Amino acid sequence: MADAARTKISVANIALWALQVLLAAYFVYSGVSLLGDDFVGKFDKIGFGQWLRYVTGVLELAGALGLLVPRLCGLAAAGLVGVMAGAVATELVILGDPDGAVLPAVLLGLAAVVAFGRRATVLQTFGK
Repeated sequence: MADAARTKISVANIALWALQVLLAAYFVYSGVSLLGDDFVGKFDKIGFGQWLRYVTGVLELAGALGLLVPRLCGLAAAGLVGVMAGAVATELVILGDPDGAVLPAVLLGLAAVVAFGRRATVLQTFGK
């Protein structure tokens, strides 16, 4: 029975790492796109200025890197949940684009899975 439990934990760990790597790859792509000129028009429509585009890009890149660091992966995922919650809210409330909210909502859900799965690393970071 102990071997079955270890195998289950191991499979879950591998699945989480695979998800983290995929999310990290996407957020690197997205963060670089945000720091380029791809989203200037969208952020003009949002109306808070281009500084928000830069902050969002840096947060996505930092989150992507954090997903790949064992001690930081839970915190990084939680941070990305926050960034994606902001993206969903912006798409729905400010831009009025429900279709535009789908991708950030999916990414939010996937990051939440990682944050929950890596909650022990968050507790360890805070000494609990």
